[in-house]
Amino acid sequence: MADRVTNYQCPACTGPLHFSGTTGRLECEYCGSSFDVADIEASLTAANMAAEEASAKADERERREAQASVQDDGKVSEEGPALKSYNCPSCGAEMICEEHTIATACPYCGNPSVVPGTVRGEFKPDFVIPFKYEKEAALAALKEFYKGKKFLPSGFTDGNHLEEIKGVYVPFWLYEGSADAAAEFEASRSKTYTTHSERVTTTDHYRVRRAGYMDFDYVPADASTKMPDNYMDAVEPFNYDDLKPYSHAYLPGYMASSYDVDAEECFRRVEPRITATALDTLRRDVKGYQSVRTVRSNCEVSVRARKYALLPVWLLATRWNGQSFLFAMNGQTGRFVGNLPVSSGKFALWFLGLGIPLGGLLGALAMFM
Repeated sequence: MADRVTNYQCPACTGPLHFSGTTGRLECEYCGSSFDVADIEASLTAANMAAEEASAKADERERREAQASVQDDGKVSEEGPALKSYNCPSCGAEMICEEHTIATACPYCGNPSVVPGTVRGEFKPDFVIPFKYEKEAALAALKEFYKGKKFLPSGFTDGNHLEEIKGVYVPFWLYEGSADAAAEFEASRSKTYTTHSERVTTTDHYRVRRAGYMDFDYVPADASTKMPDNYMDAVEPFNYDDLKPYSHAYLPGYMASSYDVDAEECFRRVEPRITATALDTLRRDVKGYQSVRTVRSNCEVSVRARKYALLPVWLLATRWNGQSFLFAMNGQTGRFVGNLPVSSGKFALWFLGLGIPLGGLLGALAMFM
C-alpha cells in the first residue's frame, strides 16, 4: 500500500529544492532560484498536514489488519525491519523505505523526498541544527585527514575507492538536568630541608572533602541503532546556539530517520558521562597538593527535561584492499573522525629507528658501568 511523500518543488520551475548549508536557504538545482525556509514551509503546510493525515489513516488500517492476522493464526510474523512503500511525487515510482525514514531520495529520478507522516506525535523532533558544510567540504576534509599520517600505507591515499558519501540528520536525545556530587580524597604534601648533618623530608597527609551541585544542558546521545555510537560521540561537540525549531524544509537533499532508541535507554549511556564530568570537576578543585587519591565518591543525576533533535553528520565510506573504512564529519563544525589502515613496514622502520639509538645509549651506559 502506497502512502504520500512530499517533494519540495521550486515555485519558479517546479524543479526539486535542496537545503544549502552554505546559504541557509532552499535552492533549485535547475533554475538557480533560492528561497527562505520559512516561506517555503508556510506554502507547504497544507500539503504536509494532508500527508500526515493520510499516513495516520494508513497506520491505523495496518494496525487493524495486523491484529486481525494475529487473531486468525495466533502468531506474528518476524521478517526483519518493517518497510513502507511510497510513490515518488516526481516520477511516480514506488520507493521502499524503513518505517523510521524521514527524508530520502528517489532511487529512480534522484529527487529528494520528505515523509511528513513519520514525524508526528512523539516522533516529531523539537529541534534541528541545519547543515553548514556541503559535500565538497566533506571530501576536502577527507583528503586533509590523510595528511601527516606517518604509518598510512603508501598506496592508500590514491588507491582507496570512495563508495558512498551522504549527509544524514542523525536523531539525538538532548538532556538537561543537574548532578549532585560528593567525593573524599587522600592528599599529601612534602617538603625537604637540610640540616648541618642530614637531608630531611617530611610529608603531611590530609583528608580532603568536596561536594557540589552542577547543572547541565544539552548533553547528547545518538538515538539510532544504525549509527556507530563511538563515531557519533567523537564528532561532538555541536554548537547548540544554532538549534532551530524543527521544520521539514531543512531536510531536502539529505537523509534522515526518526529515533529507534528511546530516551530512557539512551540515558544509560549519558549518565556515566555526566557523573565522570561532575566528579572530575571536584577532583580539579583539590589544589596545592603533591599527590591526590580518590577514596570514595558518589553522584546523583536527575533529568528535568529531554529534547529530541536532528543533528547534521556527513558519513563517508571508502574501500581499499578488500577492507572498508568509515569516516564521519560534523556537518555543523567540520570536526572529522575516522579509522585508517596502518602500514606494518612503516611502523617497523619507525620502531627500529627508535630502537637503534636507544640500544646504543644502553650499550654505552653498560660499558661505562
